Amino acid sequence: MPRPARHAAFAAAASALLALTPAAMAGEVGCVDTVFKLVGPNHKICIDSLEDPKVKGVVCHLSRPETGGLSGAVGLAEDPSNNSIACRQVGPITILEDLDDGEVVFSERRSVLFKRLRVRRFHDQEHNVLIYLVVSDKLIEGSPKHSISTVPIMPWRE
Repeated sequence: MPRPARHAAFAAAASALLALTPAAMAGEVGCVDTVFKLVGPNHKICIDSLEDPKVKGVVCHLSRPETGGLSGAVGLAEDPSNNSIACRQVGPITILEDLDDGEVVFSERRSVLFKRLRVRRFHDQEHNVLIYLVVSDKLIEGSPKHSISTVPIMPWRE
C-alpha cells in the first residue's frame, strides 16, 4: 500500500475509534490517601465529576480507588473494583439526543490490559427517571461490585 494511502487508512481508523469513544470527560475533584507506600505514591480514593454528554442538567460524582506503590507509579497496577456513584440534577434537564439503554457515558482503563471502569445510563421512561450504573468489567472475569444512582427528571425552578 502506498504511503499516502496508509496514512489515509490510519487517519480513517483513528477517526472511527474516536467517534466510538464516549464524549464525557471526568474532572478530578480531589483525592485522599488511604495507605502509605514507602516507594511510589500512596493508595488513594479519588472523586471525579462528570457530565452526561447527552443529558444537560445532570452531574455525576464518581469515587474510585487508585493503587499506589511502585506498580501504580509505572502504570502496571490493577485498581480495585470498589467504585461508587452519585448523580444529581443541577439545572433544567434537557435530553440532547436519543438515549440507548445501557449506553456507556464514561469509560476509563483500570489496568494495563483488559479491565475498564464504565458508567452506563438507562432511562426508565415509565417513571421518568435516569439511572446511572458504575461497574468494572474485565475481558476474562468481571466483578459483580457496582453502584447505581437515580435522577428523577423534574421541573427546575430558577
